[in-house]
Amino acid sequence: MNLGDMQQLIKYIEEMKFLPGGRYLYYAGRNKKFYNNCYLLKAEEDTREDWANLSWKSESALMTGGGIGVDYSIYRGEGSPLGDTGGVASGPIPKMEMTNEIGRRVMQGGSRRSAIYASLSAEHPDAEKFLFVKDWERYPVPGTNLTLADLKKRDFNWHCPLDMTNISLNYGDNWLHHYESTGDYGHIFRTNVRQALKSAEPGFSFNFGEKANETLRNACTEVTSADDSDVCNLGSLNVGRIESLDELRDVIRLAVMFLICGTLRAQLPYEKVYKVREKNRRLGLGLMGVHEWLIKKGYRYEVTPELHDWLAVYESESDRVSARFSDHLGISRPVAVRAIAPTGTIGILAGTTTGIEPLFAVAYQRRYLKNGTEWHYQYVVDGTAKELIQRYGANPDNIESAVDLAADYERRIKFQADIQDYVDMSISSTINLPQWGSDLNNEDKVDDFATTLARYAKRLRGFTCYPDGARGGQPLTPIPYEEAIRYEGEEFAEQVHDICEIGGKGGTCGS
Repeated sequence: MNLGDMQQLIKYIEEMKFLPGGRYLYYAGRNKKFYNNCYLLKAEEDTREDWANLSWKSESALMTGGGIGVDYSIYRGEGSPLGDTGGVASGPIPKMEMTNEIGRRVMQGGSRRSAIYASLSAEHPDAEKFLFVKDWERYPVPGTNLTLADLKKRDFNWHCPLDMTNISLNYGDNWLHHYESTGDYGHIFRTNVRQALKSAEPGFSFNFGEKANETLRNACTEVTSADDSDVCNLGSLNVGRIESLDELRDVIRLAVMFLICGTLRAQLPYEKVYKVREKNRRLGLGLMGVHEWLIKKGYRYEVTPELHDWLAVYESESDRVSARFSDHLGISRPVAVRAIAPTGTIGILAGTTTGIEPLFAVAYQRRYLKNGTEWHYQYVVDGTAKELIQRYGANPDNIESAVDLAADYERRIKFQADIQDYVDMSISSTINLPQWGSDLNNEDKVDDFATTLARYAKRLRGFTCYPDGARGGQPLTPIPYEEAIRYEGEEFAEQVHDICEIGGKGGTCGS
């Protein structure tokens, strides 16, 4: 990269047309160079030694500020005999809980909550139990009429099973062949859909054909691999700011070169990650501002012919530059180049819509922890919506949002599948849904949703949804535009309930 390219890259970053991943920004100017957002880990052997080694790898990675994702499928099921030591196995879920507690105690890089992902094969003997492990409504609190779900909604810091961990089931070729030959998606898949519609988890990881072994995911699930100790390396194009296909090509060129240089400079937590990075050199060049791009051009939320043209350039140019620049440097070529991250922080920084997500809402209440312990909230008019309203005179009542699209989940699924056609790893995207038990999300809707998702599964690498109010600590709640305007910029403290108040008579505080 010559001086002119470096200056142009800096200009694109200043203009928010390309932003490196959050870890690049955090570690800029610091002594340590832990530029990578996440690490992909695998339970490799069904042994005591592997259990202990997995804990060491997890802690080592989390302490750099990177998240982790782990596939636990190799571990034998609960109740299986242990030949060497006697007794029976506890199954993989307790190991997930151990990793979860490591994450609870490791504040990543001393600055942010740990990000953890866990997956298990849908064919694993413990898959049925795994489906319900985060259904906290099934866990009563002794001495009260409450459940752990109630406590978590009142106090986000309340400890619940796997509360630091996002979870998914892995579906592979056996599931796909059975579904395509019979039309039957099976009991596990249907139950998975029901649990996702009710409590948001588990999600779905799809790994078929030549990607069948790529069951590993990073914490946000957009990077995929078959190799233990792989690493993600993220940066995102802000297509909402890029003005033409020619400019898109140039931003891609410099962004890919930047990420390849990152594979040469970033420090890593232990030696095996260096070796896997040298072999795979995965780049996670993603997109953000996609919905802003559509709104500005007057399109609804769908992959239009013009967007197909932009995506084709995204695919072909990133492949071309990654191969050419790697050859120029005399290093291994990346085995994969594109992964679309959720871009929460850098999306806010750039003032655009995140990832491929639709605008969440024109206005919302944003909830956040302050000083690590106190919940506060603000009334916010979405930055992208505000620009469209102020600069282009858009009517806030006519701006399509994720809240509006909650009634049209197939359009969201199809949108993700259409973009996945251009992405060689995965897409982190979460479909917002109405609250479980509402007219549009209830027991009667499960089979229709399962049928739709199964039909698109072959074109997806993963799927997650979020029913409104499903988890404590929900950061955003839609509100009327007029209400946000009235209180915009003000900060409010939120009352957090004390356990004695929650427990009441007979609770853990006594009476």
